[in-house]
Amino acid sequence: MCIMEELFNRYQRISQKIQTDFVRSFMQEVNWNARLIGIKGARGVGKTTLLLQYLKINFTDNKALTLYVSLDSFAFRGKSLLGLADEFVRNGASIFF
Repeated sequence: MCIMEELFNRYQRISQKIQTDFVRSFMQEVNWNARLIGIKGARGVGKTTLLLQYLKINFTDNKALTLYVSLDSFAFRGKSLLGLADEFVRNGASIFF
């Protein structure tokens, strides 16, 4: 299995577990149309949950266009973020978190 498939499968498994019955109001404050978004905060405050909820709410019908990758994942180890993004776009996808 190639790295892109592994990362996509991992994202799909994580996405299925994310609940959207409660979403923080901060989601409405983010300019999601910006080309690059940085969200910082202490570990465990909900940054990943926010991103995954946003993806689940807004891209349920277009899951093939989206990918969430945790850069501390073992699957990502030794890979270049730029290289991964390039491969992602070459495969026809466009929304990379």
